[in-house]
Amino acid sequence: MDRNTIAGIALIILIVVGSSLWFKSQQPDTPPSSPATSGVDSTEDTAEEQGPADIQRETLDALNQIPDSLAAAQQVINLKSEELSIGFSTLGGYPSRVELNKYKAYDKSPLLLRKEGDAIIDFIITAKGGEIHTAALPFAVRNQTDTSITFSADVQGGKILQSWSMPSDGFVLKHRLEIVGLQDAIAKRDREIDMNWVGRIRKNERDPKIMHDNTTIHYRKSNESTDYLSETKDEAEESFKEPTQWVAFKEQFFSQTIVAKPAFERAELSAKSNESSPYVKELSALMSLPYAHKASQTYQFQHYYGPLHYGTMRKLEIGLERQIPLGWSFFLSQWLNRFLIIPVFNLLNNVIGSYGIIILILTIFIKVLLLPLTFRTYLSSAKMRLLKPELDVLKKKHEGEMGKLQQAQMALYKRAGVSPFGGCLPLLLQLPVMIAMFRFFPSSIELRQQPFLWADDLSTYDSIATLPFTIPYYGDHVSLFTILMTISTIIYARVNNSLSPQQNEFKWLSYIMPVMFMGFFNNYSAGLSYYFFISNIVTFVQQFIFKKSIDEQKLHLKLEENKRRPAAATKSKWQTRLEEISNRQQQMQRQQMQRSAPAKGKAKPRRK
Repeated sequence: MDRNTIAGIALIILIVVGSSLWFKSQQPDTPPSSPATSGVDSTEDTAEEQGPADIQRETLDALNQIPDSLAAAQQVINLKSEELSIGFSTLGGYPSRVELNKYKAYDKSPLLLRKEGDAIIDFIITAKGGEIHTAALPFAVRNQTDTSITFSADVQGGKILQSWSMPSDGFVLKHRLEIVGLQDAIAKRDREIDMNWVGRIRKNERDPKIMHDNTTIHYRKSNESTDYLSETKDEAEESFKEPTQWVAFKEQFFSQTIVAKPAFERAELSAKSNESSPYVKELSALMSLPYAHKASQTYQFQHYYGPLHYGTMRKLEIGLERQIPLGWSFFLSQWLNRFLIIPVFNLLNNVIGSYGIIILILTIFIKVLLLPLTFRTYLSSAKMRLLKPELDVLKKKHEGEMGKLQQAQMALYKRAGVSPFGGCLPLLLQLPVMIAMFRFFPSSIELRQQPFLWADDLSTYDSIATLPFTIPYYGDHVSLFTILMTISTIIYARVNNSLSPQQNEFKWLSYIMPVMFMGFFNNYSAGLSYYFFISNIVTFVQQFIFKKSIDEQKLHLKLEENKRRPAAATKSKWQTRLEEISNRQQQMQRQQMQRSAPAKGKAKPRRK
């Protein structure tokens, strides 16, 4: 093993181990579990969650905005649709409780995106008589139907009206804010009002660490693509003075999004973790809206309280679906997910009830699409294997002469009609598909809480045993699909190494890498591990068919026949480039030998 090989292997190990340590250092420890919450009655909460709006006290009581008498007198008015159950607080006139009717939390309790004390929506108006905080105002119910409610509050000679309309279908709640008669109470120099949105994300999923790393604030500036705060950092902040169409508190599978019309003029965003908190993260967004000093100033909002479901969010046509991590930074992967994987998955979902069977059929479908590329890779490997005896002879003949060896190898490849990169290109073309599937399965809400075989939830790890200790980089449980995936990958590496003329010193990497990645997949989506396991099984079947269909004796005769043909007069640009590099290396070696030859012939000067 030469010096360059040792350095290359050492660098690979350093990158893999170093990146693992870095990612571990960026992830906070798992926050302590909070007691399960269920039902509507707030008296069932723990002491930490009891009381009239804890977050309101944190953000507004410091300003003496909420007297205890007002906080105690607040009422919650409930409206319900097919998808949503919303509780509106008369203190502040905003949704203090949001439940998704068709979803459950990891412990099968009602799935609450928000409960009393979890969040506030506070409009802040700087008036001559002092700041007005709508979250501290007692609102009266002015009008109420089965699907709508209007709140009204008198303040400094004017009125603030808030109207809410429940959807007949879907997850979008319409909100209308009207400021009436305050144009004289607000100084002319004040040209905006603020909207302060603070929320604490509840633990709705099984693994709080995975949920933590998928919870952050997303936003979309007007006429721009979406962006977001760091998900893995314990604290992340960002502020900007650009028109912003919407801001979202996004968690692993659900989103709370506020869309503004007119757009927010500026925003200050913050995401913070607290190990001692029973919540996953605390998110806040302070946004400004333009104020024109009219007798009646109206703002329109849409509140999306719903799942990270691509089709549902895509219908709104404002880019909310980009909160779903489908590999947006790599255009090939996002195109594959949007225009191939998701449509086929939805089609299978309409006719098949088991998501395990859906993943099986989807895997076979993808492998069939990639069959031509897989066949080319196998065929290229077979040709290289047949040429290996001749390559070994060339290595012995030109040992220590790298330039001549490369030139001789390229000449052999050219005469035999074999491209040394024939197997690399198909593998590179399959890479976007692998990335797309790596993104699709963990973010697919369809797999959430869906059982298959021993896995009770394909969206998280399939634990078959809990360990009495924690193994670094692995965890405290055993995921069977991950073990099956790892074993099948090692078997695939064994078979592939036996078919490939790969250098022996690099073969061990193909066995070590699956074991190293097992620690990562052990805590990841069972659906993803199951997909890679099935993909390996299908690959074994394909290779068996390829081996039976390719007559290596005929292939060898064809290679020998190619060698006897007269060489083509023209060369490809790649061949020309390789020959130029080889000639340059040989010339440099000759120059180095010429410089060192006289030095060796000179006699050493005698010491006096």
